[in-house]
Amino acid sequence: MLLKNGHLIDPTTKTNEFMDIRIENGIITKIAKDLTSETGEEILDLSGLTIAPGLIDTHVHFRDPGLTYKEDIHTGSLAAAKGGFTSVICMANTKPTVDSVDTLRDILKRAKVENIHIYQTASVSYGLNGEKMTDFDALADAGACGFTDDGIPLLNATFCYEAMQKAAALHMPISLHEEDKAFITNNGINAGETSAQLGVIGSPAIAEEVMVARDCMLALRSGATVVIQHISSGNSVELVRTAKKLGADIHAEATPHHFTLTEGALLEHGTLAKMNPPLRTEKDRQEIIHGLKDGTIDLIATDHAPHSEEEKAKPLTEAPSGITGLETSLGLGITSLVKEGYLSLMELLEKMTCNPAFLYKLPGGVIQVNAPADFVIFDPDEKWTVTDFASKASNSPFKGYELYGKIHYTICNGKIVYEG
Repeated sequence: MLLKNGHLIDPTTKTNEFMDIRIENGIITKIAKDLTSETGEEILDLSGLTIAPGLIDTHVHFRDPGLTYKEDIHTGSLAAAKGGFTSVICMANTKPTVDSVDTLRDILKRAKVENIHIYQTASVSYGLNGEKMTDFDALADAGACGFTDDGIPLLNATFCYEAMQKAAALHMPISLHEEDKAFITNNGINAGETSAQLGVIGSPAIAEEVMVARDCMLALRSGATVVIQHISSGNSVELVRTAKKLGADIHAEATPHHFTLTEGALLEHGTLAKMNPPLRTEKDRQEIIHGLKDGTIDLIATDHAPHSEEEKAKPLTEAPSGITGLETSLGLGITSLVKEGYLSLMELLEKMTCNPAFLYKLPGGVIQVNAPADFVIFDPDEKWTVTDFASKASNSPFKGYELYGKIHYTICNGKIVYEG
């Protein structure tokens, strides 16, 4: 296949110019201007479109095994492809938990037949109970790309530190869900002005902040590669910034919903704007954006969390937290960050491609000869409306939103896996 006339933007090589790309057997074989097509070669004219490395999401829930009425590996991969993602990393809080080699191998075997790259984390503790550490060595050997009890915080500091030390010995990331449950009455709702209007006792930012402060120091002392997941508090951003200055190998994820919305979205969207950690204040949102700009936050991850309509139809305090995110992530990044002047398109893509690839030692995230032919092809200036979803679920507060950045193609291993 020959990709012609595309505007190539690659954060790794800092390329920002019009180039042609030749693909053979799923690999990039040549990048140059004005390449001539060869006999029988398929040509894809990308005039007017931007081509970037396939997006990589470090934090998704495909609910498989055990909760496949919400999502499964196949529908999750379809949603990813529609959103421009060629690689995703699934969380371990399935049923059963990914705490055994058998469960891990089953997921990875079934994932191989899909059209995108699906990676799988293993849990830190058996059954996500935070008490007994899983066999990190065996799980790593079986193909786990990292360790996390996402959805459940590791409340025991000593246990968390020992897990960090083990992950450090294996040179693998450990990702942490940061909430001290002792501070929380109703999860997924910020304790603030909106919760007061709703007459609900919510989740204060300090529940996250005390855990982030602890784990920044544990990361520094352990030497582990630590990821603070779905950061939501401005104070948490400052804590990570300080830990980086001290020399900790610490990273942070920001979700599109946390850099786009505030707690007031609950008044408009109800349970569709309930997520964990919750949407917070405009000050928090601006601090997250500042953290993205200065590199304190080096990952944009969706925390794609599909739920059924019946579950989200429950009362606010009973409905599960979480929203779908794969299909709106790039559009929200361009609309909320690039078009608003906070980030350049190069800076946005850096946090969605090469940074996650480097952190998890994945083969994608770059457009260069001999790299995988994984691309997202889009028009950053073309508007589109959020309507239909490839995911099984549609629990998104962004339904009906008009966003910039329409995706025209997603290519994975040299194959078109989405065309829109």
